[in-house]
Amino acid sequence: MTELVFLQDLVVILAAAVAVVTVLRTLKVPSIAGFIIAGTVVGPHALGLVQDIHQVEVLAELGVVLLLFGIGLELSLGRVRRLWRPIAIGGAVQVGVTILAVLGLSVLYGLDLRSGLLLGFIIAVSSTAIVLRGLSARGELETPHGRLTLGILIFQDLCVIPMVLVIPVLGDTGSAGASALMPLLTAAAVVTAVLVAARLVVPRFLDVVARTQKRDLFVLSVFLICLGTAWAVSSVGVSLALGAFLAGLVVSASRYRAQAISDLVPLRDVLASVFFVSIGMLLDLSDALNHLFPILGLFAAIIVGKFIIIFLAAAIMRLPLRVGVLTAASLSQVGEFSFVLLLAAGGTGLLEDPFQSNLTVAIILSMLATPFGIALGPHLAGGLGKFNPLTRLLQVRTTEELQETEALRNHVIIAGYGLTGRNLARSLGQMGTRYIIVDLNAENVRDATAQGEPACFGDVTSAEVLGHLGLAEASEFVMAINDPDATCRATRAARQIAPDIPITVRTTYDLDVKRLEEAGATQVVAAESAAADAMINLVLEKKGKH
Repeated sequence: MTELVFLQDLVVILAAAVAVVTVLRTLKVPSIAGFIIAGTVVGPHALGLVQDIHQVEVLAELGVVLLLFGIGLELSLGRVRRLWRPIAIGGAVQVGVTILAVLGLSVLYGLDLRSGLLLGFIIAVSSTAIVLRGLSARGELETPHGRLTLGILIFQDLCVIPMVLVIPVLGDTGSAGASALMPLLTAAAVVTAVLVAARLVVPRFLDVVARTQKRDLFVLSVFLICLGTAWAVSSVGVSLALGAFLAGLVVSASRYRAQAISDLVPLRDVLASVFFVSIGMLLDLSDALNHLFPILGLFAAIIVGKFIIIFLAAAIMRLPLRVGVLTAASLSQVGEFSFVLLLAAGGTGLLEDPFQSNLTVAIILSMLATPFGIALGPHLAGGLGKFNPLTRLLQVRTTEELQETEALRNHVIIAGYGLTGRNLARSLGQMGTRYIIVDLNAENVRDATAQGEPACFGDVTSAEVLGHLGLAEASEFVMAINDPDATCRATRAARQIAPDIPITVRTTYDLDVKRLEEAGATQVVAAESAAADAMINLVLEKKGKH
């Protein structure tokens, strides 16, 4: 009968997850938050439909293994190389400064160094699943802030593994000196041995399996590599999570990576949802209401603190103000792997109740707030662009100052001073046509001004900024910025101010063309189509010569 009880609990969990996520989906609440809420509803502290949390945690741990295996699969070396700067600089600054800031505040409020370091680990990571899903839905993954966000998320995901390894050392109060390093040295030896063996064995093994052309055998083989590596690594005292991550990295280096990802995703998502449901079961709503103000204080500190740190990381990389604000708005939450770290810290006594319970609720609230943060990011970026002390600090001229010093009429407005903006300004100058350059990248504005160009700092999605640029009296409005959402909003704002002005827009992908035309663009130039036409013409030209 024990098996039937377990099956009954699993059915209750899945039914609750489907029902809650479906209802919350209409409110645009992320699925992960829905799973956690479902766990809270059916758990022992609410309806009590599931009492034995331990049995659920067995499946949940398997879900964690598959989550980390998936991260290893998706982190291909090619992808890491393309994003090396956001990963190495943005990610390192964000994670490092967050851990140090949380550690300092923790000690100030009475926690010891070990507990403060664990808390820093937990708060440093953001939600890869929620953020990437939100940016993908808005078509912003390939924008400057999308690439920075992805780079920071990759660095965070890579940091989860060493964090999981360090937690047992933090919890072992009796270890000191060299003995405290033994788990790390053992882990290093195991990692090296597994990677060397797997690089030699796994590709050949998958080649043999692939030749059978049996999809079910291939799926079984992938799970054998995942679970077998995790079990082998855990048998010598290293975490299951590290073993799963290593297995993912090994398979990602083979030519079967894409097939492995497609075969893994369905089961991974199911078991990962069980993991998030199990987290929700730990929540006691009545206890949370009793500690409402400490929870809200933690929530506010997390959101504001991480926003400031991520914004500073973007500033250190000398990225535009808008990129920093949008990235910070996307990554201010605490993510799903914080629960993995909390699970790894279970039994260490580093974080005790009621603080750990309050922290868990604050993390969930931060995840729930993420879609709203992503949506509000553009408005916040526009607002900061009008903040005079900030523009004085950046040493750039604002659009308002431009309007006060110059009479604007029959001019071309160029939004964005990248390669396209520079070449257009040069050509217009040679023709004797007057133009104004506007950009949210303060460094671009300073460079243009130093070269004698009429440039100013401003966000063209703002109707007020467009008014200062003299849009109603301009002859044309040209947008060459790498942000389709901002381009769309700026087009709508411009069309309301000047219904008849020609608006020429550049975008990367053909998918954005229809949306921009509907927003009011007169002409849309898609780089994807332009590149395709250029390649076709080159090939046909060569064929014509023979």
